[in-house]
Amino acid sequence: MRLGQLRHRLVFQRAVEVQDPVSGDMVPSWEEAFKAWCAIEYLSVREFITSNTEKVQISARLKTRFREDVTPDMRALYRGKIFNIHGVLPDNMSARNYITMPVSEGVNNG
Repeated sequence: MRLGQLRHRLVFQRAVEVQDPVSGDMVPSWEEAFKAWCAIEYLSVREFITSNTEKVQISARLKTRFREDVTPDMRALYRGKIFNIHGVLPDNMSARNYITMPVSEGVNNG
């Protein structure tokens, strides 16, 4: 992969539980894990209706340099968009040059 394709700076987040200051309950939240330069390739868009609400889901693929700390329970942010990560795939040649992450945007997991 040519490095010029990695032109989008994404913030990767991991799910955490934090204590609500009012109720004291533990509530789900997100914290920044790291930032990385990525390539974003949009693949498809799908419209559907759920609970009488029309929603749109966009499928895409993110690519970045190889990292061992990316997991499918993370998400990535770019310019106000949330990408839910569905898997982490190594490259076909060495499995250590870059990773590809199938993602969806539009229907968010939290």
